[in-house]
Amino acid sequence: MPIPVVCQACKASFQVSEKFAGKQGPCPKCKALITIPALEEQVKIHTPEEFASGGKTKEGRPALKPIARKDTKLQPVPLAIALGGTIAVLAIAAMARGALAGGGLLWLRAIGLVAVSMPIAAGGYALLRDDELEPHRGRWMWLRAALCGVVYAGLWCGYYFIPPDLMEETWSWFFIVPPFLLVGAGTALVCFDLSFGNGLFHYCFYVLATLALGWVAGLEMPWHRLVT
Repeated sequence: MPIPVVCQACKASFQVSEKFAGKQGPCPKCKALITIPALEEQVKIHTPEEFASGGKTKEGRPALKPIARKDTKLQPVPLAIALGGTIAVLAIAAMARGALAGGGLLWLRAIGLVAVSMPIAAGGYALLRDDELEPHRGRWMWLRAALCGVVYAGLWCGYYFIPPDLMEETWSWFFIVPPFLLVGAGTALVCFDLSFGNGLFHYCFYVLATLALGWVAGLEMPWHRLVT
């Protein structure tokens, strides 16, 4: 196998037989003394066959083995717990429909909101988390879900402190909604390491889920404040 050589004096490049490996001789162009690299000093370029782990095809070509990916599988126990919890929460909301209707028992409504916020936040994380990253598990995951749920519930409380007259005009919503979306998405980003886009979807998922539960419980929907 020929050995490529570059003269350090004139920068001429040429090839010599491997029998001259490790020896010295004059450059054929400028006659400067050069040293031929030894065989063990040669840079070896690996062929695709050397990287292929799937052998060769019938035509003698390398059969590249694809990188195995770990598929995300639905775990039956957590799925059953999530479905059972959802049904239980809906049943409780339906039974409390009479007690929570109207504007009374605000303290009970606040407790109910905080109670459902944590599991909703955890469920949204399970749907939107990045499968390439190690998921949060156990106690720390529930602590993150609790923190996220408290902030989300606080955003609902903040909405009800906005004077109704500020929401009478359509253009005013362009100033009211963005701060809630930014805080919600940022909270999901900090608590669950979601991207900003997934954090925004996470907060919207929470808003829709709490609206659905509020509707089942017979609560006044937020948009009713605009017509009263």
